[in-house]
Amino acid sequence: MSDFDVAALVRDPTTRVVVTCGSGGVGKTTTAAAVAMLGARAGRRTVVLTIDPARRLAQSMGLTELDNTPRPVQGVEAGDGGALFAMMLDMKRTFDDVVLEHSTPDRAEQIFNNPFYQSLSSSFAGTQEYMAMEKLGQLVAQDEWDLIVVDTPPSRSALDFLDAPNRLSRFLDGRMIKLLTAPAKAGGKAYLKVVTVSVGMVARVFTKVIGGDLLNDLSTFVSALESMFGGFRERAEQTYELLKRPGTAFVVVAAPEPDALREASYFVDRLSTDAMPLAGVIVNRTRFTSPVQGAKTLPAARAEAAADALAEKPADAASELAVAALRVHAEVAGAAEHDARMTRRFSSAHPAVPLVAVPALPIDVHDLDGLVTIGGLLGG
Repeated sequence: MSDFDVAALVRDPTTRVVVTCGSGGVGKTTTAAAVAMLGARAGRRTVVLTIDPARRLAQSMGLTELDNTPRPVQGVEAGDGGALFAMMLDMKRTFDDVVLEHSTPDRAEQIFNNPFYQSLSSSFAGTQEYMAMEKLGQLVAQDEWDLIVVDTPPSRSALDFLDAPNRLSRFLDGRMIKLLTAPAKAGGKAYLKVVTVSVGMVARVFTKVIGGDLLNDLSTFVSALESMFGGFRERAEQTYELLKRPGTAFVVVAAPEPDALREASYFVDRLSTDAMPLAGVIVNRTRFTSPVQGAKTLPAARAEAAADALAEKPADAASELAVAALRVHAEVAGAAEHDARMTRRFSSAHPAVPLVAVPALPIDVHDLDGLVTIGGLLGG
């Protein structure tokens, strides 16, 4: 196991994009914010983009809300030329921006008013991943940022945006879309006849449950977006290739617990399969028995044995206090040994992956000072 110096990674001027991923409850959002803070303090103009709809990132940065526009974070002791901005992905707003940029005002208005588009842009499965790729591509293309930190959703779907180009290609090349696009150009009765014959029961169910205008709405929507989707697919593929190039770094965040490390292994394997540049793993909230990591302390078993032996002797105030202290130490040492064992097990399965264990803090991080503290523990 080699040490993972996150601060050195962030300070490297060739590092432009850092993507954090991990399961829920491991401090991933806080870590992303701390990494972005390191970038700003190193004199880099930094923006952190969260795809996680939770409000933790805004709260930790003293912001009342986050939206699709980068918001400056006040109170940051940034280095020369550095600054910190934060934003949260608004997939509908991003989709709307794509429509406005790549169509005429009349066509855009037609698309915005389409019921199928209104559903797709706000809640359709996969839209968030497509829009994450789109927004990341926009931020990189702006060439305004020295460092972009991406905080992904807290689940295995965190890497679904890597599938966005292939999913979009399968969607656009699928038989259903070709079926819907071709007859739409014929219009009216010809369209309904072809769809009814081809889709049969599905069309009748749609008509019964959602209404007779659904198929026409869908036809209009697909026709309006047909050329735009092609450009969208091309941009998604470009962003995907960007993620594989030098300058991008994936950081997996975990906790020293079996479930979290199992998810971390999944992320490590998935990134390896896709040939994505994994920089290292951060194991958050690791318990230690000494402020100095690696210092020798009394093992849990020996502390417990000493407490038992002392308890068998005649009791006085001093001995009772010593027994209590030994039992507390045994509990703390046992927890630390558990965390060290879990981390070693993970490292033995992934020996080539750099790793840093971040000590557990006595309180939750909820402000800029806490983010600075986390940054220091990451190697700053």
